[in-house]
Amino acid sequence: MTQSPTIARGGGNKPSAPARHRTPQGRAKGSGMPPWLIPYVLLLPGLLVIAGLLMWPMVQVVIMSFQKVGLPQIRGTRPAEYVGFENYTKIFENDLFWTSLRNTVVFAAVTVTLTLVLGTAVGLLLHKLGKAMSKVLIIGLMSAWAVPPVSAAIIWRWLFDADAGIANWLLNLLPDWLSQALFGQADWSGHPWLNDTVTIYLILILCVLWASFPFISVSVLAGLKSIPSELYEAAKVDGSTPWRTFWKVTFPLLRPVFAVLTILSIIWDFKVLAQLLILAGQTNREAYNLSLYAFTEAFNAPPKMGSGAAIAVVLTLILLVITFVHVRQMVKQGDELR
Repeated sequence: MTQSPTIARGGGNKPSAPARHRTPQGRAKGSGMPPWLIPYVLLLPGLLVIAGLLMWPMVQVVIMSFQKVGLPQIRGTRPAEYVGFENYTKIFENDLFWTSLRNTVVFAAVTVTLTLVLGTAVGLLLHKLGKAMSKVLIIGLMSAWAVPPVSAAIIWRWLFDADAGIANWLLNLLPDWLSQALFGQADWSGHPWLNDTVTIYLILILCVLWASFPFISVSVLAGLKSIPSELYEAAKVDGSTPWRTFWKVTFPLLRPVFAVLTILSIIWDFKVLAQLLILAGQTNREAYNLSLYAFTEAFNAPPKMGSGAAIAVVLTLILLVITFVHVRQMVKQGDELR
């Protein structure tokens, strides 16, 4: 009697186990792709969209800043002419550029400071309120923040209109002696608020502040929700005042939040265009900021898109330098706290 081949090999009666398909070590299961490569592949569609919508137009603006681009180039009857740094030389030699730069920096410094202070104060107030009242106020604040810049500028232009503005109407309600003592005049009928550069920027600050501080408030409120209540209880037990508690407990823990909000506010306020264009128009050149100056150079007749692009590049470089310095300072402070 012949033995079964399986028994003869000493395999017994156990059936042979099926072969297992093992994935190569260091590769994603079922994809044949290294795991370290997967995040980059998933980010690729978003990076392509960002490159198409942001990076490519930015490259085009930089190229245009070294060219002469006017009506013939826009119509396609003549190719763009390379002029080197001529556009930059012209804007730096123009007094209007330095006036616009001064207006931009002063406005941004004042507005960013007021926005952060008011937004933080409102955020602290919202944190102290109950849930129901806090939600009502948040909805109201975010409604103001959601108003488009053009609509907000139209509202504030109407408020300070010389003939039908509420500001003049309210000031005329004051007693003549009080109005004279406070402002130096008693009759406010037809007062042209939007004809003076200083008052234009005061109204612009109010307009931007009204629309910007709600975002700061809600962001600060979200940061406050993450701070353990035990820290505040310990500070209260130690006899710390509210002001000291804010600087010793709240502010250090919310430093990253304030850093991001500061950078965003600087970028937004440096680039204000629609509100100033509606409030001041393009006739008062003393009220220009860099954004309005670039817009006027690029689109007013005769259009000088090369000069407008050069101004836009200078504004972008200023923002990049400010952002780099601020982020570097954040990193240093973070390393010191470790």
